[in-house]
Amino acid sequence: MAHIDRVDLNLLGPLAALLEERHVSHAAELAGLSQPAMSRALQRLRLTLGDELLVRTPGGYQLTPRGERVQRRLAAILPELEALFAPETFDPAEATEAFQLAGTDYASVFTPAVFQRVFRGSPRSTLRFRSWHDSVFDDLDRGRVDLVFYGPVGPLSALQTEHLFDDEFLCVMSRDHPLADRERLTLEEYLGAAHVIVDTRDGRQTVIEDRLEKLGTPRRAGLTVPYHSAATPAVAGTPLIATLPARLLSDSRPDPWLRVVRAPEEIKPLRYQMCWHPRLDADPAQQWLRGIVRAVTSALPPVSMAAGANAAEATVAEAGSADGR
Repeated sequence: MAHIDRVDLNLLGPLAALLEERHVSHAAELAGLSQPAMSRALQRLRLTLGDELLVRTPGGYQLTPRGERVQRRLAAILPELEALFAPETFDPAEATEAFQLAGTDYASVFTPAVFQRVFRGSPRSTLRFRSWHDSVFDDLDRGRVDLVFYGPVGPLSALQTEHLFDDEFLCVMSRDHPLADRERLTLEEYLGAAHVIVDTRDGRQTVIEDRLEKLGTPRRAGLTVPYHSAATPAVAGTPLIATLPARLLSDSRPDPWLRVVRAPEEIKPLRYQMCWHPRLDADPAQQWLRGIVRAVTSALPPVSMAAGANAAEATVAEAGSADGR
């Protein structure tokens, strides 16, 4: 870079104009400079390149051999430099992006709609949704993952986070569980039971465990499973309680062998977020993807504890019908 370091790159525009027009006044007009400014630029260019570049002849200015060679090279270089410094544009229809996402199976409450929109808009792009693992944020930092979906797991000061939506927690248990007739569990009742733990990080269901540990009241794990989808089938006919976000249950057909009960008030709603590395802030493709996620999640219907009550009532009604048969 020794030669570039001694060059004022602002001279490239005047140089191209001078070599094209071969006339100081015309080059000044083309470059948007005054004639004196263009004359000064020509003198600087001659000193920098060690060549006259333009010489006066009876028929006007002519390029020197060095000037002709420089002009040919500029014809190839300048368009590349223009493209390099021009604002980036993103055309989804023509793009061949490879998007890397990660999250737990809870993300299934909205990712199918995200996938549909991505492939409608950018059919030549690809998506890889990686399963959640303990080093997922390291992968994000190293560029192995573009976008992570998660509930709060502590401060992530080096990363960008954006809140997407909230969800309530409900307790799922066998219909013959001693607490199955409750509308809402008390914290004491909840802590007295054995639980299905969904391993979201380090063997813990972090959102719930973090909250209970702050209260100084950890719960007892009876079973640990790797996915939310494995928790509900595990509780039928057992003394276990699975604590799950309501959105996972709201679209499920009520199971007559299960009961859905409100979680203790001390277990606060899930604040679900997306997270990315700051280096992707201005990337047009990533901005487009994040915009799709925002559009999909903002259109999700609201879910509250009332949804849990409806699910519980439907479960009880269907269970009653089953007993009647």
